[in-house]
Amino acid sequence: MTPRYSLIIPLHNEAGNILPLLATAIDVLAQLSGGAEIILIDDGSTDTTADEIAAGVVRWPQCHVLTHPRNLGQNAALLAGLQAARGDFFLTMDGDGQNDPRDFPLLLAPVEAGTLDVACGWRTERHDSALRRAMSLLANAVRRRVLRDGLHDAGCQLRVLRPDVAAALFPFELLQTFLPAIAVAAGYRVGEFPVRHHPRVQGRAHFGLGQLWWKPAVAMLRLRRRLRR
Repeated sequence: MTPRYSLIIPLHNEAGNILPLLATAIDVLAQLSGGAEIILIDDGSTDTTADEIAAGVVRWPQCHVLTHPRNLGQNAALLAGLQAARGDFFLTMDGDGQNDPRDFPLLLAPVEAGTLDVACGWRTERHDSALRRAMSLLANAVRRRVLRDGLHDAGCQLRVLRPDVAAALFPFELLQTFLPAIAVAAGYRVGEFPVRHHPRVQGRAHFGLGQLWWKPAVAMLRLRRRLRR
């Protein structure tokens, strides 16, 4: 039977975070009617992420795994998961345990009601370092002005979107950040809602200052030119 919901989680070296996250996600999805699948993308992990994913697949048969032999980046992992999804509604989140699956019903409501095509989380109380928060605040302000996507927090990966939005996406550097801007440019309705954000318990962040500032800035300008064609 085709599931109503598809949860897509890109993963790279997230051992220790995966099983607790899946347990919470499964509880949330079980409260939704219509069935759900979970697509876990192992993006070239070099720790024990693969073993933890395998344990999750055995415990929860609704989990499926896509494996990248080498690290292709979160953008490629996310796109692969979206392309493999079969549900009527696509749910996305990070695999580091900082997003909270319990916020999905909040984001699902306007998309299922047909008032939005993409519902995005907004981490109003972020549990990151002061430097990371400051850099993100500045980057979001610049991106919002340049791409006019209207979002305060394009970096939050907790989202719900319709499959036709996913079909309008294309391979692009930092797609995970620019997905809302691409959707807005394509004429889709995008909204934003405050969601919870937790401290990272296991592992470390995969994005340094270069990934938080200069790489997004260059990619943003490239995207603006592409969207204006």
